[in-house]
Amino acid sequence: MLPSGHYRPLYAAPGAHRVAVAAFALDRELVTTGEFLAFVERQPEWRRDRVRRVYAGAGYLADWPSATDAGSRDVRRRPATQVSWFAARAYCASLGKRLPTVDEWEYAAAASERVADATGDATFRARLLALYAGVGKRTGADTRGFENAYGVRALHGVVWEWTRDFNSVVLDDDSRATGSGADARDRHLYCASAALGATDPSNYAAFLRHAVRAGLGARSSTSAVGFRCAANTVIS
Repeated sequence: MLPSGHYRPLYAAPGAHRVAVAAFALDRELVTTGEFLAFVERQPEWRRDRVRRVYAGAGYLADWPSATDAGSRDVRRRPATQVSWFAARAYCASLGKRLPTVDEWEYAAAASERVADATGDATFRARLLALYAGVGKRTGADTRGFENAYGVRALHGVVWEWTRDFNSVVLDDDSRATGSGADARDRHLYCASAALGATDPSNYAAFLRHAVRAGLGARSSTSAVGFRCAANTVIS
């Protein structure tokens, strides 16, 4: 369980440079390919040969040998990727969980191994940029990542991660977009794609994360995007 607190978003409403985050729980580990395979077996409507195309593009689970075979034991231990936002959301819901919000994810990701908020540490920022150069390319032990002060592992450098409001909108089951609480803050980034108005124009790692989210669609399925689940109560 992560305690309630505040973090400094890349973009904030005028006069409010820190955002409050209520206490929440976040999975320690990324969802693995093996775990997602078990979900597909439980809910076969999410198999790549059965999923509705409104929920997943052509790349959905495209690297699996077949619709019911995720690959070797080693592959099944790696983070699940090529999963659409809709599928990630359904996976979490099947366990009574949900995707974390951008605010929750960024709040958790601000922590280094030792401190809850390392965003002011230039060494930490430089380390994140170096880690991001390998996103989607790591295998084996490299996918474990580092464990931060909250006990959450691999938030940086293994894969980018889905969030509930990944591009400042929340999508319903018919793919209609509805505004989220982050919309007023993030519209500047997604529309202008500039540092103007950012709370910290030198936070290049945060710009990278937001740029990746801005480029995603809910049906997107890439080898560089995975996910983990969150909840309002304690989870494993």
